[in-house]
Amino acid sequence: MTHKAMSYLLRFVAAALIALGLVLPASAQLRVRIDEGNFKPTPIAIPDFQVTGADNGLAKQIADVVRADLASTGLFDLQNPGSFIQRDLTINAEPRFADWKIIRTDGLVVGAFETLPDGKIAVSFRLWDIYGGELMRINGEPGRRLTTTPENWRRIAHKLADSIYSRLTGEDPYFDSRIVYIAETGPKTARVKRLAIMDSDGANQQYLTAGRSTVVTPRFSPSAQEITYMSLEDQRLRVYLFNIETGRQELLGNFPGMAFAPRFSMDGQNVLLSQAQRGNTDIHIMNLRTRVTTKLTDHPGIDTSPSMSPDGKSIVFNSDRGGTPQLYIMNADGSERSCPSGGRDKACRITFGKGRYSTPVWSPRGDLIAFTKQEGGKFSVGVIGIDGKGERRLTEETYLVEGPDWSPNGRVIVYFRENRPGAGPELWSVDLTGRNERRVMTQTDASDPAWSPLLP
Repeated sequence: MTHKAMSYLLRFVAAALIALGLVLPASAQLRVRIDEGNFKPTPIAIPDFQVTGADNGLAKQIADVVRADLASTGLFDLQNPGSFIQRDLTINAEPRFADWKIIRTDGLVVGAFETLPDGKIAVSFRLWDIYGGELMRINGEPGRRLTTTPENWRRIAHKLADSIYSRLTGEDPYFDSRIVYIAETGPKTARVKRLAIMDSDGANQQYLTAGRSTVVTPRFSPSAQEITYMSLEDQRLRVYLFNIETGRQELLGNFPGMAFAPRFSMDGQNVLLSQAQRGNTDIHIMNLRTRVTTKLTDHPGIDTSPSMSPDGKSIVFNSDRGGTPQLYIMNADGSERSCPSGGRDKACRITFGKGRYSTPVWSPRGDLIAFTKQEGGKFSVGVIGIDGKGERRLTEETYLVEGPDWSPNGRVIVYFRENRPGAGPELWSVDLTGRNERRVMTQTDASDPAWSPLLP
């Protein structure tokens, strides 16, 4: 039987099944819903894009990146192209819904690739709800069209995936972003640690520093393509700012004592850090415009790893003031606040479980705090509510798991881990369900990841 005859037969079978009520006809509009107790990925189909003009393989590469982005979430089941019945898709024509229902596809992405006379490329797509029998509008429009230079094709792919993801989940996007990390090479006794950056999916890896000094703990600004990090020079830690667009590196300041654990405030106008002076470590904040530093904590314990809430009103940090490292929340202005456990204090403890808590990071959504936990000689990454409730582990407990940071939409956490003594560090990611744990491939050993905001 020819492919055309098989197509007609399958369409007839699909129509008969619908008539008999065995396949549901049009229903409520497609939306990916996450049920942690009984979750099944949503089946969607993304055929290769229709091509107009010169191609050079970019059309398929763009479609492949879109498919890979969506598959990486664990929320979508990408249909095998070999199962597709309809092969004559065009972006401006309605698909034959029966052909896609027979292979149990919920959503269909139809894309088009065009090479423009000026050498640029344009990519468009439409998103169809198969069982709803309708076109799903993107920000009120029937689809999306993006134009760029050929060398920028990966960003177009990530932006398309972001649009599809947001439309189907109702969540903010995160694919068109970058991850900065520490690239590690060489023997353990003479380790070279360089600042490196890559796309969110691990592509386009490049070094930002030459490796002449050891760098650690890079952190992205929430409002600009700028990084703060520490560099070990002449046996002294120094805090730097690095502008990704210009490559300009700037010493943040010569602090008395030792300064470490820098992180931007949520408006990008200040840097929070820990400063050790005269045997005591407290949280400070520096205004980047005036370079004036203000001390926020004043306690005999070690206060470190500050992270600001999205609204800029609160700070979570790590302190051993209770005997072991635990997480505390304070007002950003240092005033007293009501504590979840009762009473008022300048710093409210929110963790009371066994083990040691460290490296807290406030979610961009504002509802959760990610942390590293050490218990019984093993490490894991978990999250907890800002009221100290709902603590749960997201990763397995292993030899070393550390350094969590959030995706721009607050759904995924990137971190690094070592599986055994002597093994090199690797980057991994995990979503809030804890089910979708994946390795993020890098060209070298890698540690201390930090996720950028969405690219402008």
